[in-house]
Amino acid sequence: MVHQIVNNISPETIETLVILQEECAEVIVEISKVFRFGPDQMMEGSNETNMQRLEKELGDVLAMLKLLTEQEVGVTMEGMQTGAENKLEKLKRFSNIRVK
Repeated sequence: MVHQIVNNISPETIETLVILQEECAEVIVEISKVFRFGPDQMMEGSNETNMQRLEKELGDVLAMLKLLTEQEVGVTMEGMQTGAENKLEKLKRFSNIRVK
């Protein structure tokens, strides 16, 4: 746990950002497992598929984003929604992904 202010960021926000960073890394790991072993593969001793584990990790990211927005540090749900909408528009133009 971090107990000092760094670059004018409170200890609570630092901890939130560190955990968010860790959760994002866990999402990367689970996506890699989907690619390597398939979406329906279950690790030995687990009753969850790779996609179910990915879903759980994405939920953890959402939880951390919610906490970050509640700290009123300049990240808002509205700002993230705008960013998401902009990304979807870019994907329509520059990818083969079907975007509704």
